[in-house]
This record gives sequence, C-alpha cells and structure tokens, in this order.
Amino acid sequence: MTVPTGRRERKKAATRQKIADAALRLFLERGYDAVGIRDVAAEADVAVTTLFAHFASKEALVFEQDRDFEHRLTRAVTDRAPHEPLVPALRREVLALVRHCTADGAAPIRRMVDGSPALREYEESMRLRHAESLAAAIAADPGLTQGTTVCRTIARFAVDAYSLAREAPDPEAALDEIFRMIEAAWEVTRPPRCG
Repeated sequence: MTVPTGRRERKKAATRQKIADAALRLFLERGYDAVGIRDVAAEADVAVTTLFAHFASKEALVFEQDRDFEHRLTRAVTDRAPHEPLVPALRREVLALVRHCTADGAAPIRRMVDGSPALREYEESMRLRHAESLAAAIAADPGLTQGTTVCRTIARFAVDAYSLAREAPDPEAALDEIFRMIEAAWEVTRPPRCG
C-alpha cells in the first residue's frame, strides 16, 4: 500500500485502515451477512457517514486493498525498466498479488468471499475494472504497438491468471504455466521484425 506523506493523508489512511480492520474482524466472527454497516461503524468508533467517505459499499470493506492492487498492476506496465518486456513485468506483479492473497490467514477471507453471492459479484466487477485499467496502461505505452483488442485481451489474461493461480493447489506453478500461455499469445501479436 502506498504510504501517505502529509499528516492529513496519514490520518485519513489510519481511519480507513481502522474501519477495514473492524469490518473484517466482525465479518469473520459473525459472518458477512450478519453484520451491518452500523455494526462496523460502531466497532470502528466512527460515524456511518465517515465509513461511507472511505468505502462506497459494504462489499468494498472486504476488498479494502482493491485500489492498491489496481495501481500495482498498472505500475507493472508504467514503471518497468526501459526495454523490460511487458509479460515478465506483469508476471512478477501478479505473483506478488497471488502470494499476498494465499498467505497464512487468507483462507478464512477466501471462504467468506466464496460463500457470499454479493462478494463474488463485487469481486468479478473489480476484476473487470482492474483489467480495463491495465489494458489502458498497456495501450498508452509508446513502446508497445498492439491494438486495443490485444491490450484488453492480455490484460484480461493477466487478471484471470491471478484468480486461477490463487485457486490452484500450487499457485506459483500454476502461474508459471498460465504466463507461458500469455507470453505465447503476446508474441503472436507482435509486429514482424525486419531483417
């Protein structure tokens, strides 16, 4: 997560984290459907309006790192070293996200998401948004010449790789296998080399 620099930003980030931590604790203790927004606000000792200033919905409380993940994916494209190939940069970032989401302690959260239609739907819309942001970053890269459809396809593949690998018995091996296919698909779209 990006560390806020100013005092006001640090205070806002701390309040946001306090709300997210209270929500997750309540959701895991009582069950997602049994906890209301007012319960979370009371547990975090904030007003409901303050909660909604930080989170647009109850579902967003579970995915509090959503924007950070999205930014990390786009930065894998925009912040990569000059002449660094795109696919390895994406693989490296997706691997970091998979490791985060399969770390010790993540299983109860995954079970909660899997058990809630509202959370699964929210997660799907989040993945589509991440893929569109990633596609825009790829399309905007002046060193890449692929068209919009190719950029959107590779972005979808990368975001789906995260989901598929996270669910595999061996996430890193699954990611290696998936990214070999993504690399092959990306290579097919590259313009022919002269000479």
